[in-house]
Amino acid sequence: MKLIIGLGNHEPKYNLTRHNVGFWCVDTYAHAHDLSWKHSDKFRADIAEFTQEGEKVLVAKPTTFYNLVGESARSVADFYKIEPDDILIIHDDLALPLGTIRTRRAGSDGGNNGLKSLQAHLGPDTYRLRVGIWTDVHERADKVDVVLGKLNREEQAILNRQVETIRNLIDGFIAERLVVTTHRAEAIE
Repeated sequence: MKLIIGLGNHEPKYNLTRHNVGFWCVDTYAHAHDLSWKHSDKFRADIAEFTQEGEKVLVAKPTTFYNLVGESARSVADFYKIEPDDILIIHDDLALPLGTIRTRRAGSDGGNNGLKSLQAHLGPDTYRLRVGIWTDVHERADKVDVVLGKLNREEQAILNRQVETIRNLIDGFIAERLVVTTHRAEAIE
């Protein structure tokens, strides 16, 4: 069994913010696979389930705040007895240029409070799919303002050009073929 967790803040006011890129990724993936979300109070998450290549897969969007996602992730992992190396965390990354996709296993939290929460509850050995949200415009901006700020149309277009790459990487994780890689976004001309 695999668990894919998109990070974000559940309240509608956070839709299309940079911090909700993880939610955007799993929503896009769920839409492509015609999955339905069901809310679970038990897991404090919206959950979609499906089977791919004989592997049962849970996709989760925690309904806790971003900084507390580890609590939700732990409850799902415990209930289904899912090991950390069968978990993929998808999140925004302020250290990567907008639209850059980087995969890895384990690693530090890089100052990301959602990852701190996940590491406290699951340990450091999960897989990560990091989506860059940084642009030069953010050079002098407060980091909190950047991550909670809305994506503009050009930023959304750059991310939209990475949808197929993201889907392929998620499918690779499910099939146990995820490799450590970096995909750079192409700029909008």
